[in-house]
Amino acid sequence: MTDDRQHDTLTMARLLSEQGHWRRAAEICRHLLQTQPGREDVAEALAEVERRARQSSPKTAAELVPLFQEWIDLLSKYKRLRQLRRLSRKL
Repeated sequence: MTDDRQHDTLTMARLLSEQGHWRRAAEICRHLLQTQPGREDVAEALAEVERRARQSSPKTAAELVPLFQEWIDLLSKYKRLRQLRRLSRKL
């Protein structure tokens, strides 16, 4: 291994993946597969890293609209609830 690749291990790739650094974790896995092509554990780790990266990809606007609508609705309900509590204390 060269100096810049001395920390490219499966353990480091898994650690980076757990921290959300999927691109770097995938790079390490690909490098390991190039240097050690028969490693099934690395191939499985790469597949897992790529799966997690896809799952965490940013949402589209169409997916976010219902979430924002629900959030605004809940804020409105919370505001009304606070007003009702203030009124009930005055009674």
